[in-house]
Amino acid sequence: MDSSFALSEQLGLAQGALPGIDGARVGGVNNTMLAASPLDGETTIFPPMSKPSANSTLYRLIEAGQLAHKALLVPLVERGLLAGDDAVLFVLSAKRGATEEAIADELGLPRDAVVERLTRLTDRDLVARRAIGPELDPGFALTERGERIKALLVDNWAQLEEALLGELKKKKRLWLGEALARFVDLLRL
Repeated sequence: MDSSFALSEQLGLAQGALPGIDGARVGGVNNTMLAASPLDGETTIFPPMSKPSANSTLYRLIEAGQLAHKALLVPLVERGLLAGDDAVLFVLSAKRGATEEAIADELGLPRDAVVERLTRLTDRDLVARRAIGPELDPGFALTERGERIKALLVDNWAQLEEALLGELKKKKRLWLGEALARFVDLLRL
């Protein structure tokens, strides 16, 4: 699995905001991305938005995205990890180890942010310093514990995706993926 798995987390990493599950302080940062919804009293990832109709496809898509994002954070938080830690684990897994610079480039983050994260992940025995590549450059690779946690995160992702797409046949899944990709491209303009 490539690092695009955790792209939604990268915005939080780049800004230093690390969203938590219940609005608690995460990593010493007040979580300002969570807001109570005046409509249902639940905590959402983003501030409340107008609700033209509960039956609106766009509203349901946003709601599903928020809840999926929240569900993807659960296994991280349960293990004392922060949003975006999964991105580092996936990069190291895909590349079978990488240098600090390669990780920073892959994630689009400043090297200092990656160094801080790698230090914390090393202290938690999820990654370890290793010689990387044919030149034996100093870098990092997943430990056995890091591999197990990465596998758990991949499984959680697969379960969520199956819950979303399980009732759709392959052709409909492809169509939905293409439609969502077009929608994302339009919004990025």
